[in-house]
Amino acid sequence: MPCHPFRSLLASLACLALPAAACDFQQPPQARAESCNRLLAKSINFGNMLDHAREGMAGPALRDEFIALTAKAGFTAIRLPIRWDAQAADKAPYTIDPEFFARIDGVVKLALEHKLAIVLDMHHYTGMMSDPEAERARFLGLWEQVAEHYRDAPPQVIFEVLNEPHNKLTQSKWNDALAAVLPVIRASNPHRTLIIGGADWNSRRMLWSLDLPKDDRNIIATFHYYEPMAVTHQGAEWVSGAAAWMGTTWRGREPELKQLREDFDGVADWARREQRPIYLGEFGAYSKADNASRLAWTRAVREHAEARGFSWAYWELAAGFGVLEPRSLEWRKPLLQTLLPRR
Repeated sequence: MPCHPFRSLLASLACLALPAAACDFQQPPQARAESCNRLLAKSINFGNMLDHAREGMAGPALRDEFIALTAKAGFTAIRLPIRWDAQAADKAPYTIDPEFFARIDGVVKLALEHKLAIVLDMHHYTGMMSDPEAERARFLGLWEQVAEHYRDAPPQVIFEVLNEPHNKLTQSKWNDALAAVLPVIRASNPHRTLIIGGADWNSRRMLWSLDLPKDDRNIIATFHYYEPMAVTHQGAEWVSGAAAWMGTTWRGREPELKQLREDFDGVADWARREQRPIYLGEFGAYSKADNASRLAWTRAVREHAEARGFSWAYWELAAGFGVLEPRSLEWRKPLLQTLLPRR
């Protein structure tokens, strides 16, 4: 297996890490997961950048200015979706392109320079979704490389094991894959905080059947929330039938808020019982929804997440759901202020 160690950057990163009290490898595992989750309190997804076969093919290429602007606006972390499988060999040892590792290293370094925590999320791994048994060895091989590469990174670098298991990667098969991959990651990163969600696209409903190891308390549980889809995905070109949803509105009336409360209360009840911190890893409304609905829905979801102690990550920075216009680098201020209201 190739060696492209992140530790070559450690000299420059040592002074960039956030205060130790914020997220520290010396903390007990449960406390470490909780403190690292607090660093993720107000995150933004850098989606449609590095999570496809080629950077920029589904959105803007990731510019250094995006990171600086994210920090200046008041976000606390970046969730970085990465399509590792598209940058790796098909045959064992499934070598990841060293130039791609260097690209990710640069993003991580710049995020830490701007005092942002960063989640490295294995994203759009279609092979695992369509044939999880056949792809298992490659999944483990990719994580062995990623984990080894970042083994000496500061604790503010957090691993998300797999985005949105779905299709043939059922909850049962996902639990089996987790049992196999977690020892691979822990072999080189025994103290790294991990993020794990359930199947069915990281559905909140799947948390109840998610099999997390009882003796590994350094795990943040995650779910994604786009309900009702007729609001958040109206007109979405990649969703069958979404054109028929055009014109669906959401104004935060009591029946709408009641459903949101019940959904989030259910997650909070699970979190209390299992003693796991919660990361709302994705939420957002596509730009084809009317602006009033987008703002009302986004505000309500953010407020209900914060009221229950969930950290959150808006989907996403600068594409179809985006809060930043990627060419002018101007914030869409009503949406930004809905996410980060001035105190």
